[in-house]
Amino acid sequence: MKTRLYTKYNFHKHTFCVFKEVDSTTIQNLKPDYSSKSGSSYYFTDEGLYRVSNHWGRAANCRWKLDSSEVKSSISNNSLVEINLKQVQVKVGYAKWTDFYPNNEQENLFYIEVDFEAKSVDFQHKNNPNYDGKLICRNASETAKRIKICKEVLQEDKWSNYLVFNFIEEIRKEVIRELLYTNTSFIGIKQNYLK
Repeated sequence: MKTRLYTKYNFHKHTFCVFKEVDSTTIQNLKPDYSSKSGSSYYFTDEGLYRVSNHWGRAANCRWKLDSSEVKSSISNNSLVEINLKQVQVKVGYAKWTDFYPNNEQENLFYIEVDFEAKSVDFQHKNNPNYDGKLICRNASETAKRIKICKEVLQEDKWSNYLVFNFIEEIRKEVIRELLYTNTSFIGIKQNYLK
């Protein structure tokens, strides 16, 4: 598959990207190269771009997520700083041009990742370097439906009524594996465990 190259001229056209959150001091001496009507600012570099925004996820025809896992809050619990809530929601993300992938609603571009310990579910693009080719890829709509089911299985117990199993955590993992690695419907998966 040929890799498409993204630049400051086309990154905003039907793309998927996971930005890494960075501290706002990273851009304090920079001037924005572009500001959108929705209030987001963009700072271009040779290797990628910084995006300052209060909205992440869907942005026009793009899916841009923000990974905040490495950024710690710079506000201490004892601080008596007056905070504007809107400012708290503004985040700075950075992405390399190579972190952008094509996005559309029809193609099977997305796979689902589950963290059993954190009981969280997320999706990724099949072109990212971590994809091993084993998880089923689906289009955006089907991915959203499977994510909803995976969250239900992870966070609730009601779905397991009338099923035969020894330990709820074991059946959770088995059912989710089938949701991720097969196209079997949720009803079809549960039928394997009926009393």
